[in-house]
Amino acid sequence: MQDEPTPIELTKAVADFLRNDITPLISGHQAFKLRVAINILDLVTRQLTREEGSDANEVERLRALLGEDGSVMELNRALAERIAKGEVDLATPGLAEHLWATTMDKLAVDQPNYASYKRELGRNP
Repeated sequence: MQDEPTPIELTKAVADFLRNDITPLISGHQAFKLRVAINILDLVTRQLTREEGSDANEVERLRALLGEDGSVMELNRALAERIAKGEVDLATPGLAEHLWATTMDKLAVDQPNYASYKRELGRNP
């Protein structure tokens, strides 16, 4: 495993290079495709930055909610199955809070500039 540069540093460096050095040189449809590529790199950077902490918090909430252990994928599958069977619903203590926290974590990666996300961050610092 390489120590430096990290995957986060690499994706950020490529996005910054494209944004600052290449974007001014391109126009039209190619500029649009370049902006899409930059947005993808920015998203990957955010995902790499937040993934470990977000997944650990999600697993902790799911373990408490379900009373079982597993990976984030296994626990989410178990939650979905329990919801589908009617064993768990919004009246289940902790479920609404878990879903809200998970949604906010996902928005922090996917849509950090989304107005409603920013508004909710202001309400729940």
